[in-house]
Amino acid sequence: MSFRRVFVQSLLALTALAAGAAQAQTAPSEPAAPAHAEAAPAHAGPILGDAKAGESKSAACGACHGIDGNPTDKQYPKLAGQNEAYIARQITLFKSQKRQNPIMMGFAATLSEQDMHDIGAYFAGKTSLPGVADDKLVERGQALYRAGDVKLGVPACMACHGPDGRGMAGAGFPQLGGQWTDYVATKLKDWKAGTTWGDDANAKVMPAIAQKLGDADINAIASYVEGLHTAAGTQTAAK
Repeated sequence: MSFRRVFVQSLLALTALAAGAAQAQTAPSEPAAPAHAEAAPAHAGPILGDAKAGESKSAACGACHGIDGNPTDKQYPKLAGQNEAYIARQITLFKSQKRQNPIMMGFAATLSEQDMHDIGAYFAGKTSLPGVADDKLVERGQALYRAGDVKLGVPACMACHGPDGRGMAGAGFPQLGGQWTDYVATKLKDWKAGTTWGDDANAKVMPAIAQKLGDADINAIASYVEGLHTAAGTQTAAK
């Protein structure tokens, strides 16, 4: 083999090696393993109201509902002893305008969710003053409240609001014991006329029930409810 041929073959071999090395250097690297997604933040727990903070935040509420949640004007509901979650829920509905009341919508507009719970906690810690029931309406009111009326398709009120009207805070059902007759009757008649507070499942319960009640039964239930004493069982007192 001539020197020239050896030289050419060697040169070709070196060229091939160089090309291979260059290709290796420019070859795309393996894609990096995707970074692990950051863990989602832990779900925030329920908001807890601060009754002390709520005392100052509820100052404006006292004009209608009483400083301690016991108003003297029967068109305004008693808030004393009402559960925190229910109060916060109603303020939320006013703020979203799903529950209509010009005065309350104005007050609720600037409140944060924490403010609502603070106000609720403040009133929840107060004691609702007992009311009295009209003795002429007690029998029918008690029958409807405790057993409902199968023929009318009306369930017992106490199934949700408790035997003494304390309500069920965990389920979102309000305290009714001691609430003004006038206020309860007005709300039942509003629901009967088609008024709703919100658009969730709970918002549809009372309108459906109220539509099955006549005015006489509404008045009997409302009176009986006022006579329920949440602090001393299920006694009623006559007017």
